[in-house]
Amino acid sequence: MSRVLHNVGRTVAAVVAIVGTASCGTTESRARENPDASELYRRSGKFEKTIAARDSVERLGGAVARWVLPDKLREISGLALTDDGRLLGHGDERGHVFEIDYRRGVVVKEFTLVRDGQAVKADFEGITVANGAVYLLASDGTIYEFKEGADGDRVPFTRYDPGLQASCEFEGVAFDKAINSLLLACKKVHDKSRKDSLVVFRWKLAGDSATRLSHFSVPLALAIGANGWDGLHPSDITVEPVHHNYVLIASREHAIVELTPSGAVVFSRPLPGEHPQAEGVAITADSLLIISDEAGSRKQNAAEHPHRPVVDSVPRPAVISVYRWP
Repeated sequence: MSRVLHNVGRTVAAVVAIVGTASCGTTESRARENPDASELYRRSGKFEKTIAARDSVERLGGAVARWVLPDKLREISGLALTDDGRLLGHGDERGHVFEIDYRRGVVVKEFTLVRDGQAVKADFEGITVANGAVYLLASDGTIYEFKEGADGDRVPFTRYDPGLQASCEFEGVAFDKAINSLLLACKKVHDKSRKDSLVVFRWKLAGDSATRLSHFSVPLALAIGANGWDGLHPSDITVEPVHHNYVLIASREHAIVELTPSGAVVFSRPLPGEHPQAEGVAITADSLLIISDEAGSRKQNAAEHPHRPVVDSVPRPAVISVYRWP
């Protein structure tokens, strides 16, 4: 799946559809590894047709599409949308950024953050776009700012340390345009005074350093509601485009939560569909919810291959899934 092809003047890595859309019923459908122009055109048309066929999508569990990602994106973490609506994703341990065409199922390009000629290494957990720049967030709260690169580019970056290592382990970043601030979602809260809260830090992109950092918190009991989760550990955050509320997902709890910027809970409920390791979330201007899942393993169902020996687990690829929002 990591092979590439030249198509309509662009180099793209293949991504394979695994969930059929309206015309495929419930049967899984795998497209060719190297889609040509006609195949990509077919996928685009099928995607648009499925969006319009609400009843058919509901019978498929709500997904408009689900795409298997190449192995180099097996550790896909955060997702973000550019100002013109393109989807960016990133890996977990190196500064590799990818553009993914979520309507046709192809990886359009990739570029790399470099320092001293080498790809930068960190525990990257989130990505966002703000004011013409792209930002990656590391788990210790370190922020990397850079310009979007073309396919194959090696781009420089500026690194910021807000000094939040003792406060949280972070996993997810978004941009709130109304306050010109990055939103840094705490996965694990280290500060004992906030242990029973869902915490989001705000880091202004301009201004005096003394007032640049703030936060808000929501009592976990309110954020969890009647769902029965033992806690809430966000794995990504985004800003929805209509009301500009904050939407967080949590892989461990299989949860999705919407909050107002003031911290009021709009809803708290399970994620749609099956998401064994939901790591990234984005919501498009035309109301599509996109969720990425990291690769891993799953228990094999004996009915899948009745004539083969049953093993404890089989590889599970990374995927992105597309739903209607809300």
